[in-house]
Amino acid sequence: MDYLHLPESIIEHAKPGGQVLAESKQHRSSSDINPPQTAIDNTCSITKDFSCIYSKDLLPALSGEDTTKSFFQELVNILLSYVCKSFRRSSKVLDFHHPHQLREGLEGFSLELPDQPENLEQLLVDCRDTLKYGVKTGHPRFFNQLSSGLDVIGLAGEWLTSTANTNMFTYEVSPVFILMEEILLKKMQEIVGWSEEEGDGVFCPGGTMSNLYSVLLARYHFFPEVKTKGMTALPRLILFTSAHSHYSVKKSAAVLGIGSDNVVVVKCNDRGKMIPAELESSIITAKDQGCVPFYVNATAGTTVYGAFDPLNAIADICESHGLWLHVDAAWGGGLLMSNLHRVKLQGIERAWSVTWNPHKMMGAPLQCSAILVKKRGLLKDCNQMCAEYLFQTDKHYDTSYDTGDKTIQCGRHVDVFKLWLMWKAKPEHSNVCFWYIPPGLRNMSPGPERNRRLHEVAPKIKAKMMEQGMAMIGYQPLGDKVNFFRCVFSNPATQTEDVDYLLEEIASLGHDICIRD
Repeated sequence: MDYLHLPESIIEHAKPGGQVLAESKQHRSSSDINPPQTAIDNTCSITKDFSCIYSKDLLPALSGEDTTKSFFQELVNILLSYVCKSFRRSSKVLDFHHPHQLREGLEGFSLELPDQPENLEQLLVDCRDTLKYGVKTGHPRFFNQLSSGLDVIGLAGEWLTSTANTNMFTYEVSPVFILMEEILLKKMQEIVGWSEEEGDGVFCPGGTMSNLYSVLLARYHFFPEVKTKGMTALPRLILFTSAHSHYSVKKSAAVLGIGSDNVVVVKCNDRGKMIPAELESSIITAKDQGCVPFYVNATAGTTVYGAFDPLNAIADICESHGLWLHVDAAWGGGLLMSNLHRVKLQGIERAWSVTWNPHKMMGAPLQCSAILVKKRGLLKDCNQMCAEYLFQTDKHYDTSYDTGDKTIQCGRHVDVFKLWLMWKAKPEHSNVCFWYIPPGLRNMSPGPERNRRLHEVAPKIKAKMMEQGMAMIGYQPLGDKVNFFRCVFSNPATQTEDVDYLLEEIASLGHDICIRD
């Protein structure tokens, strides 16, 4: 967990064994309290009458080209208006409504599916309303998730990707994107620190799938017979991960038939880092019980604290016991791009596999996650099924570029282009956890009753904040720590003034909060 000097006499850092209260800023400019209003953007108003035009009138209909251009221009106006509004601090992060309100319909916006086709005017209105009632994750004051921000170059890449609408399983249907993926994965492997002769990988639908690949590959590496004979041919396998790791490790064990009970959770220190001695002890205990340890997951940037496990110490233990080391750098992998901060991932080059999510710290639009594998060819050996309708061996080109047979999926979305485009434009964050202590609790002695009341503070403040809609931040408990705020910094649009605004909003919303006795 990282700690910053935060304004406010309201902040108590989630640092074990101590309370830290900082002085509040007493003054805020009127422009901060009431941001200047901008002129209403009417660029998305419908200038062509689409009320009598339907989807059948668009391409590929005869004479549909002009109508299609006009329709797309109106749609682009809606999207541009939304993008511009997302960066305005005067706009809300969200216009919150409860599920029943959205289901019942708001101002003509209905989620129900009609029996007859609706005209293009209604579809454009629906597009606008869909954005209106969603969450502006690109807003400078959206701190709620690890994936936030709105990179304009990345967005352009996503638009082009959808327009191309192709599949990443064979070179014949996706030649440019296949080569882009190869080039980008090699670059990422190089940055991790692997040699030119090493390395393989694939882009996946999220970090959970990337982590699942790592467990799948580790099991196949040690027990290749599992591919044909299944788990009944294997001993009881054990894998290890820290108490602060992502839940996807346990989920992977469940999905792959290993079982979540066979995931050993290793203790962490008070900073959320795995304790190597505890890992060593857990491995020895598992062996003494007749089990077969095979895999260790180390985390580079935990979901809550943003902690980095000591990779070199963990790698030493894995080498000593002959275990597969995976590094889940879904959040922290972006620091490898920084000469100053990559030291936090020192030792990652010793991993057998790495998860890296550019849609988090690097700001690529969702989704963009890669599993990097040191042993070349293992992905294909583990997953290949040689479907003859796709992966014919007598094609007229180099079929090693038909990458679909080394993935779990058949169809695979093109996630590489937006990152490739962003990388060309600018090859260039952190979690802060804290408690807000309302006045009524500041003089209470530490203990169960104070903790019970403090546990209710963050949910109540967030509820008020979402109703108001001008900022958004996450909260959660962890272990023996009651609910605390988790502020995620991965949005390049966020400035110091936005952090000040967030803290002052928390103070304002929480000052008179009522905590039941």
